[in-house]
Amino acid sequence: MIRITDIIDNIYDYYPDANVDIVDRAYIYSAKVHDGQLRLSGEPYLSHPLEVASILSDMRLDTTSIACGLLHDVVEDTHSTIEDIENLFGMDAAKIIEGVTKISSLSFNTAEARQAGNIRKMILAMADDIRVILIKLADRLHNSRTLHYHKKEEKKKRIAQETLDIYSPIAARLGIYWIKKELEEISFFHTNPEQYEKIKQLVSTNQADREQYVHEVKNSLHDIINHAMLNCSVNGRYKQFYSIYQKMLSQNLEFEQVYDIIAFRIILDTIPHCYEALGLIHSKWKPIPYKFKDYIGFPKPNGYKSLHTTVVGPYGERMEIQIRTREMDQVANSGIAAHWSYKEGKTLDNETQNTFAWIQNLVDNEESSGDPEEFLENVRIDLFPKDVYIFTPTGEVKNLPKGATPVDFAYMIHTEIGHQCSGAKINGRLVPLQYQLQTGDRIEITTLKGHHPSPDWLTYVKTGKARSRIRQWIKKQETDRSISLGRELCEKAFRKNKLNFNDLLHSKKMGQAAQDFNFKTVDDLIAHIGYGKITPLQLIGKLAPDVKPKKEETLFTKLMPRRKEKKDKDADGIIVDGLDDILIRYGQCCQPIPGDRITGYITHGAGITIHRKGCVNALKMNPERQIHVQWKKSSAGSFGVKLYMQAYDKVGLLAEISSVLSQMEANVVDINLESEKDKMVNGFFTLAVKDIDHLDDVITKLKKIDAIQTIKRA
Repeated sequence: MIRITDIIDNIYDYYPDANVDIVDRAYIYSAKVHDGQLRLSGEPYLSHPLEVASILSDMRLDTTSIACGLLHDVVEDTHSTIEDIENLFGMDAAKIIEGVTKISSLSFNTAEARQAGNIRKMILAMADDIRVILIKLADRLHNSRTLHYHKKEEKKKRIAQETLDIYSPIAARLGIYWIKKELEEISFFHTNPEQYEKIKQLVSTNQADREQYVHEVKNSLHDIINHAMLNCSVNGRYKQFYSIYQKMLSQNLEFEQVYDIIAFRIILDTIPHCYEALGLIHSKWKPIPYKFKDYIGFPKPNGYKSLHTTVVGPYGERMEIQIRTREMDQVANSGIAAHWSYKEGKTLDNETQNTFAWIQNLVDNEESSGDPEEFLENVRIDLFPKDVYIFTPTGEVKNLPKGATPVDFAYMIHTEIGHQCSGAKINGRLVPLQYQLQTGDRIEITTLKGHHPSPDWLTYVKTGKARSRIRQWIKKQETDRSISLGRELCEKAFRKNKLNFNDLLHSKKMGQAAQDFNFKTVDDLIAHIGYGKITPLQLIGKLAPDVKPKKEETLFTKLMPRRKEKKDKDADGIIVDGLDDILIRYGQCCQPIPGDRITGYITHGAGITIHRKGCVNALKMNPERQIHVQWKKSSAGSFGVKLYMQAYDKVGLLAEISSVLSQMEANVVDINLESEKDKMVNGFFTLAVKDIDHLDDVITKLKKIDAIQTIKRA
């Protein structure tokens, strides 16, 4: 078990003048309040905060951070309170512990909307003080190291998957790659043990030959660099198993086709030496042009700098080489922690603050995003960037996600520039707004006063900020239109019932009615009447309960057509909140079937359209027009669903498929398959199925046909 003296010695190594009194006091307090508690491993609970504090000292953090590492669980797991922490260790420590405690109480194994809310809290805590998330990452790392002590496989897999989904990307985005890699490797072992062991065995095969290869290449690199009188160190390393697996998966490769299982790193003194070494290596071995990346000239958003090149090595095999300075290597290992001063009271410099400005951007997007699922989508975009680097008209370098457009750039500069963006020039020539920016592009934006965003922009913008601002603008326009329509509907309905809508509009009764319907303002209430979520007759019932509203046709009934026949009511299998006999349509874009998570969208004149949650078109909806819908417990009839198939082209394939579908009572509605030159057949066919379970059973059966390589829902 790590000892407190080891941690203090480590602090003195990187900061000889450190005042470690707060660390000593935190250790004594943590030992006292955790006394008698045990870990699943059987060790005293104190072993965990000691390990967390040790990881933080390896990250060379300040003494307050390390003290908080020792205290991070005391509020959650003992009788201690935040007030106790503030009284004993100060306000700074109390704020950090409060942030860590909030994150620790989150559960990511919930519905997506709740998950989005939880991640919101994490991002907000991270923006308030970055040390909160650094401590949480250290906590998650030690918990991952001891994950094997959990007895339930399901729980181990859930925690490991949560680590891959949330904590590993945050570690990467903060540039702390050693934590990212260890979290991924451990989580891969628990989420997919079969593939982990398979890759481990494949890597260990011919290991002696590989070690000899590494030794020879390292000596060659040393000779090349030293011959030019440059001081360097050279390392050879195996790629992590998870990284190999991801590459095999994303590029559909066999293990033998992954050429850069071994990578080499050259560490030098200065930036000019890095470029000189690059030239020497390229003159010795042939480089592969599209595999060269200059992250020194164009650093990654988290501050990572290095030269990456892939060359055809001494045995005709491709090998990856990274070249960087010692300072760059420290940042590559520690990320933002390398910038975090261990000296008390010193803040991050402007350059570092700009490097990690994406955290504040997430907070800004959170404030303007009303829909938690939209916020979660923006977080995913910002946590998994593949950046391009472009030049502004003044020569400033900006980075945007791969696939970003001039509209994304315009919104990055300012919201109004984005709203008024009417055109763009790339390298002096006009391009369409959906043009995908490339590294090295020089961009100019043309604005036009009075110009406004188009809903079509949502189909091609890539950044969370652009999506959020465009949706915000569209929502405001629709709200204005819906308020106008709501007033018109109310005036007609009230007039038919001999009531004066305009007199009642500004009365206390109307304000009370808005509250009764759970709206903050009367305008919100009127807008929802315009959307079709509330009828004018419902409002009359609140304002004048003694009046018996006349159920004559209103503009609302024209906007929301009813079913023509009663039998249709049972056929659709949908329950709509607060509305009866409404015309129901199913989105052809996503083809929902019973068992899918669904949402409804109120359309003018065409009833309610049902989409699967997560459907691209559903995500573009104005949230105010969405309405809660659900499947009936038993939905009669069949539902069309499109499947994608890739298979080896062989005689009798269609007969085998038809036989399976016949056994499973799934009818083929449409089929469109094409033969390829490589003796493969691929395409789509549409089946009529009862529900999601029926579909899953059909797919499982089809997968058992030897010739079929891929079969999945389109």
